[in-house]
Amino acid sequence: MSDFYFRTADLDVGYNGKPLIHSIDISLAAGDILTLIGPNGSGKSTILKSITKHLSMLRGDAYIADASVNAMSFKQLSQKLAVVLTERIKGELLTCWDVVATGRYPYTNTLGLLSPDDHEKIRAAMERVHAYELAEKDFTAISDGQRQRVLLAHAICQEPEIIVLDEPTSFLDIRHKLELLSILRSMAKEKGITVIMSLHEIDLAQKVSDKIMCVHGDVISHFGTPDEIFREGIIAELYGITAGTYNLAYGSVELPAPSGTAETFVISGGGCGIPLFRRLQKENTPFYAGILYENDLELPIARALAAEVVTERAFEPIGDAAFARAEALLRRCRRVINAGVPVGSCNARIAALLETAERLGILQEGANSTV
Repeated sequence: MSDFYFRTADLDVGYNGKPLIHSIDISLAAGDILTLIGPNGSGKSTILKSITKHLSMLRGDAYIADASVNAMSFKQLSQKLAVVLTERIKGELLTCWDVVATGRYPYTNTLGLLSPDDHEKIRAAMERVHAYELAEKDFTAISDGQRQRVLLAHAICQEPEIIVLDEPTSFLDIRHKLELLSILRSMAKEKGITVIMSLHEIDLAQKVSDKIMCVHGDVISHFGTPDEIFREGIIAELYGITAGTYNLAYGSVELPAPSGTAETFVISGGGCGIPLFRRLQKENTPFYAGILYENDLELPIARALAAEVVTERAFEPIGDAAFARAEALLRRCRRVINAGVPVGSCNARIAALLETAERLGILQEGANSTV
């Protein structure tokens, strides 16, 4: 008996008998959220369609509580697993209520009649995703974002043990993206429902997932926790990022650093330099930054965008080496911008840098300084 609720074993997936990805071996506990990430066309949807039997598995199998998915009938599978795929379902002449109601059909009798209990579960599912006000609307007449919420309600009222979703946030604005992922997270943690989905937004994948699967090439390149996957080099390699960087600390993308010789020095700290760093990047103005502590809020962004960053160990007074390097870079520049860094006992030597810049006639105050 496996300790995992869902797993795959030696799974090959593809089309027309030709493997696209082979030897997929993953294991999930009940209530885990697994997110598939990777570039377009890498095979994320193919994996999801294979484990839901929308495509035939070419080799191997998937297991739900050690029961073979291949051996299950579609009705048996639909009582265990609900699916929200990207393909548009044909909803002509159906209200949103009707679409959600189809989630109860695996539990109805041969006549397909819904009981009062079924109606209550349909209503509760629609309320859960803030879609009850759409109940009487024509499914084909609502927006893409509303349609996505209705389809999620359809999956919820199916009362599955696993929900599989292919790019569920694609048509949603930021408010509804966060709402949907919050709903999935609470379902996973409060009800023990296992969630398997693909996402384009890797920052959200990093924040919501228990496990990450990196899909690229003919094998799964990485599988593990977000802390294991979101490391220097893995994301860049997965997506082939050569222009810009993925900021591991903030789960965000930074555009490429400005090119050329830096003639601007930004003195900042405590986060006050972030808007200025990004403005200089947009202007393609190369710059130096410092003196920043190694635990400083803005250090990851400075390292992504600055030509050089002068740093000091956290909670230590600024030492001679860091001060000398910062002063040497400052003297190369045509301007020094004070982004508004507070000066205290540990970083007292910042005041000396500002005095040097003022004496040289190159000091500008504030993040709105002009070239």
